[in-house]
Amino acid sequence: MRIVLAVVGRLKAGPERELSTRYLERAQAACRQVGITAVEIREFEESRARRPEDRKAGEGEAIAELLNKGGRLIVLDERGKSLTSEAFAQDVATARDSASGAYVIAIGGPDGVDEDLRSKAAIVLSFGAMTWPHQMVRVMALEQIYRAVTILSGHPYHRA
Repeated sequence: MRIVLAVVGRLKAGPERELSTRYLERAQAACRQVGITAVEIREFEESRARRPEDRKAGEGEAIAELLNKGGRLIVLDERGKSLTSEAFAQDVATARDSASGAYVIAIGGPDGVDEDLRSKAAIVLSFGAMTWPHQMVRVMALEQIYRAVTILSGHPYHRA
């Protein structure tokens, strides 16, 4: 199984990109020891449609294509539920153990996530009730992916 962080928009140079790269590289280096073949980021262009609903629909369709070969979809949305890091790691392990092709974590565009994509999600996950900038959400998602891998491997990074 591979973990794919599917994001709408590109991350520009700066501290958020550096931190994202750091956590991505850490997760990639550690993932094979827990039966995860890869951790990757797929960036999708923001839609240029006029109406927000059309923009979200186009972005959602692009992300949904990642699920064609079977996979578990997690949508990040402020209206979602909160999970502990341990529960998130367990969900990754459950997907891995059920031979899921991909564990896709989706971050929508500035207008949010399309309801059709949201309805396909196994979990709609929130990093809190506050609205976070997309750059920070990407960093937090990558850190939690790395943390999940370390929890599954018994590495001492997670000390809860």
